Amino acid sequence: MAIMEINIIPLGTKTPSVSKFIVEAVKVLKKSGLNYELISMGTIVEGELNELLSLAKKMHLATFTQEVKRVVTTIKIDDRQDKPSTMEEKVRRIELQI
Repeated sequence: MAIMEINIIPLGTKTPSVSKFIVEAVKVLKKSGLNYELISMGTIVEGELNELLSLAKKMHLATFTQEVKRVVTTIKIDDRQDKPSTMEEKVRRIELQI
């Protein structure tokens, strides 16, 4: 299973607040049924690589509106194939060492 961090930034909006555009991407995410965690600067999602790549495209496209004509999306993918890994396990390993 892979883990993706995605950050979507709508540009050219009339206000500095972009939450109303990000909500559209999160709706797409919820429909996917994949395990995810919203964080202040993006979203972490677990799934198979092809699912994550397809989801990233759908989330990116969902933020375009009549007001938003440009969107910058940054994606980081951790695809560990030697053993299973989840976002909770990664955090737990660090917390145990603190």
